[in-house]
Amino acid sequence: MQQDIFNLKKTLETSKEKLTYYSLPELEKQGHNIKKMPFSIRILLENALRNYDDFSVTKDHLETILNWTPKQSDDDIAFKPARVLMQDFTGVPAVVDIASLRAEMARKGGDASKINPLIPVDLVIDHSVQVDYFAAQYAYQQNMEEEYKRNRERYTFLKWAQKSFDNFSVVPPGMGICHQVNLEYFSKGVIARDGMAFPDTLVGTDSHTPMVNGIGVVAWGVGGIEAEAAILGQPIYFISPEVIGLKLTGKLPVGSTATDLVLTIANMLRKYGVVGKFVEVFGPGVDHLSVPDRATIGNMSPEFGCTITYFPIDHKTLEYMRSSNRSEEQIQLVEDYCKANLLWRQDEDEINYTDILELDISTVKPSVAGPKRPQDKILLTDLKDKFIELEHTSFGRKYIKHSEREEAITRWKEEGGSQPVKQTVEPSPDVEIETKIKDGLKTVWISHGNEKYMLSDGAVAIAAITSCTNTSNPFVMIGAGLVAKKAREHGIDVKPWVKTSLAPGSKVVTDYLEKADLLKDLEALQFHLVGYGCTSCIGNSGPLPPEISKAVDEHDLIVTSVLSGNRNFEARIHPQVKMNFLMSPMLVVAFAIAGRVDIDLTTEPLSCDRNGKPVYLKDIWPTDDEIHEVMKNVLTPKDFKKNYDEIFDGNEIWRNLEVPDDKLYQWEDDSTYIKEVPFFHNLSDDPKPLKNIEGARALLVLGDSITTDHISPAGAFSEDSAAGKYLISRGVEKKNFNSYGSRRGNDEVMVRGTFANVRIKNQLANTEGGYTTYLPSGEEMTVFEASEKYIKDKTPLIVLTGKEYGSGSSRDWAAKGTILLGIKAVLAESYERIHRSNLIMMGVLPMQYLESESANFHGLTGKEFFSITGIENDLTPSKKVTVTAKKEDGKEIEFKVIARLDSPIEVAYYQNEGILQYVLRQFLKQ
Repeated sequence: MQQDIFNLKKTLETSKEKLTYYSLPELEKQGHNIKKMPFSIRILLENALRNYDDFSVTKDHLETILNWTPKQSDDDIAFKPARVLMQDFTGVPAVVDIASLRAEMARKGGDASKINPLIPVDLVIDHSVQVDYFAAQYAYQQNMEEEYKRNRERYTFLKWAQKSFDNFSVVPPGMGICHQVNLEYFSKGVIARDGMAFPDTLVGTDSHTPMVNGIGVVAWGVGGIEAEAAILGQPIYFISPEVIGLKLTGKLPVGSTATDLVLTIANMLRKYGVVGKFVEVFGPGVDHLSVPDRATIGNMSPEFGCTITYFPIDHKTLEYMRSSNRSEEQIQLVEDYCKANLLWRQDEDEINYTDILELDISTVKPSVAGPKRPQDKILLTDLKDKFIELEHTSFGRKYIKHSEREEAITRWKEEGGSQPVKQTVEPSPDVEIETKIKDGLKTVWISHGNEKYMLSDGAVAIAAITSCTNTSNPFVMIGAGLVAKKAREHGIDVKPWVKTSLAPGSKVVTDYLEKADLLKDLEALQFHLVGYGCTSCIGNSGPLPPEISKAVDEHDLIVTSVLSGNRNFEARIHPQVKMNFLMSPMLVVAFAIAGRVDIDLTTEPLSCDRNGKPVYLKDIWPTDDEIHEVMKNVLTPKDFKKNYDEIFDGNEIWRNLEVPDDKLYQWEDDSTYIKEVPFFHNLSDDPKPLKNIEGARALLVLGDSITTDHISPAGAFSEDSAAGKYLISRGVEKKNFNSYGSRRGNDEVMVRGTFANVRIKNQLANTEGGYTTYLPSGEEMTVFEASEKYIKDKTPLIVLTGKEYGSGSSRDWAAKGTILLGIKAVLAESYERIHRSNLIMMGVLPMQYLESESANFHGLTGKEFFSITGIENDLTPSKKVTVTAKKEDGKEIEFKVIARLDSPIEVAYYQNEGILQYVLRQFLKQ
């Protein structure tokens, strides 16, 4: 039962009702200096006070927050979010897990209906649409139909869950991206529930959940496993965070956008190092940022490395709530509660931050980021030179002088590389002429239909206006429409080799673009609507046109993508696209027109009109006043009301999906999409005693910055992959493979795709991709094949890796796949927050070298036999355990590492072989 041990309950009178709340000013009167705390810490404090029960939230948890200091603490905080947000890629396996818990509960004679979400869960189906069709009016409808064909079984399962579980809602396909829907609709700022008012907080099964930090909501991304625990009533435990204050001054200059600002911040915060920390934004510059601007920044928190990037609630928050059709009652509740409870943005200079970083946003210049990390900012003026440098250093192209390169590009244009040459030839997708390398510029002639053009290194193969990061920001979206309009007026078009797409985060976007009469301009430049969902950012770019795909493969061209997203890790956007650059939607349109990235858009023409007159970026770039004028005329609360009144309706296909009434899901043996997980079968009533790890072998030896994209299955896969071979053996044709994300409900597919990224470099294999050496025989094979042999041999496995292991999206399968491969421990130099937590929650031990030590420091090759001792006796948080590595010649190396179980509850999860096993045992004891 909740206990008010400080006697803090007060009453807040609203126009509708009287609500109780836990008063932070009352706590201030009792001698605690709340006004010195960052706003985000105040929200964590209120959460702990309200949920205190002296069991899952203890006095120690309260004291940790009450005595919060800017310096790092090793003490735990307990956090119970008010709600959970899911998308379908991460949501399906979470629902499969809960359905599997119900199944095991029933097998053990328990009441399966107890396994039920205890807080509201909103799942938005947004990650399954693929860009199969583009550059046509029918693209949206056709992509939707393909989506349902591929995913009917998954969607039926989710609709069953909506019907079977309490507190569980599903937004059907084609309605928007979860983060944008969360910003525009789900987020309340302050929640009134069961007669009590409290801050709106949440966790989401997607790392970009912090987008709603921009509307004053404390929220961050967690793994699906961690979210499931929250859904089932467990607090989320984490180390008391440091809070870095980001002080903004000035105002964005004309020509720079919120996208340029967020890429600048990403670069700045990554250099400083904010992994595991909170960032809180303050200063006079915040007054000049709209909520969509702030949300753009909050969205990319995982790219910064921090947990949240929080903007306290102020008058701009209320303005946005009003413009997005929140009720006046709700807006008044937010204002009254925040002002009454020290959560209104004011008195910022009194706050004690761990450190303060300052940025004058008037210095922000047009930027892009890439080619494979979001924090690698490149000024627009420098992109051309940077591409040429990368071409040489990363891809082995011949390095040439700048002047010689210019001459080669000039010849490329003269020979037909800049504009398509109209031909009267029979339609043919064939590559006609062999590859040419002139002065370091690799080119291929292509004829397709009645067009003929030359494709070269640096060509833009994909130009995607996509992702919640930017499509929720009307300024840059209307700006993109105006760029398209002015391009049409100047008689220039996108290049024929560019695959264009427009995938907004909600239907509100297309409504205001239509009202502004700008959607037709985007469509004229082939930016037709392809769907409302996360497309290119999650790897759902769809196939390249056959002629482009063939040229790239056969001639090893270095083609690129430009996208308005937040992620550009290796092979994520498309396996054939080697360089990927993040940028504003406005620049995406510009680069689609230019057709290549090895160009300085600030000085060189984008293209030439039909009379040969050059057209420059400045000729088609709208002024801020033009954009604001359009925004003023087309943005109304009515658009939000119209679209969100029907958010749960779905289309006719969704409405006609028939689902059973059973409380227990009826698993189908022949399903290749939905399968009961093996984690809970025959679970013992009590956890087994812990054991040391003996005689382990390394399955992989990896370097720095291994992301969850490298670890977790994502995107498309071939019939030659382990997952592809499995599906073919089950009678599934290649055309029906779908993506890994769509098959997250099937552990047999997902375990075969773990560590199978085509760009992963395992030092135990000569072949790039998901390969390793089975050490007993020295034979090279897929990671999955080797793991099968090791499991049969009863050989425990480990992974050796470097710094920032597990950065990127919060992917539960990065941890689930790891344990199913037989990996018992990971030894890294450092971890990204979410993945370390997820490993523990699946029963994998994350270990960390002592400071300045590494595999190289100890002379490890990965071919040793490993034993880890100190686990079975008195395992405590952050205990130093001993690793003994025995080399092939019999020599032994012994050293200490830290077992990164950072809190007692993490030790308990590890002892139980995972968090869900821990939760199930708790339910069985009730």
